[in-house]
Amino acid sequence: MAPSKHSAAVTTYGDHEVIVPENKLRKAVSNKPLQPGEVDDPIARAEKALSDLSGEFASWMDAECERLDKARQLVSVAGFTSTNKEELFHAAHDIKGEAATFGFPAMASVANSLCRLIEHTPDSNRIPITLVDQHVAAMRAIYREYDRSDAVALANQLTKRLREVTDEFLMHENRGRPDVLEQIKGPSIVPE
Repeated sequence: MAPSKHSAAVTTYGDHEVIVPENKLRKAVSNKPLQPGEVDDPIARAEKALSDLSGEFASWMDAECERLDKARQLVSVAGFTSTNKEELFHAAHDIKGEAATFGFPAMASVANSLCRLIEHTPDSNRIPITLVDQHVAAMRAIYREYDRSDAVALANQLTKRLREVTDEFLMHENRGRPDVLEQIKGPSIVPE
């Protein structure tokens, strides 16, 4: 075996060698050497970074709601073209993923419901635009009213009703597709 220009620990056995490469992760994460006895806590650093950015979260969520509403408007005007459908789905999917991080976890379930509606409807042109409008309006209302003491309870009620209507629609649209029906009937994986 040719010598490596990088330091690696090599242990040779009768029929094989175990090579343990140099751990370069520390250099990639921090260029400041640790002091003796100092412990690097990447979770603490990540939490501090989130804390430093938390003042921006509300404006970022507002921008995400605007993006979602623009996608909804495009669908309202031009229908579910592949581009409009994809834009609406991605806007809802991003909110679903960002809601908890940005401090609006109650929005995730509504966003998930809209994603399910788009994803599991065999012919997206059959999706009632009023149902899309209701999902978008619900997310915007939850975002706008999040400071209220009863916001989470109201969001849960709203989400429950939207989920029921969405599931009813999806079950009807997929009545001949038992594999999809099973997914629709399954519990939501989005935390409540």
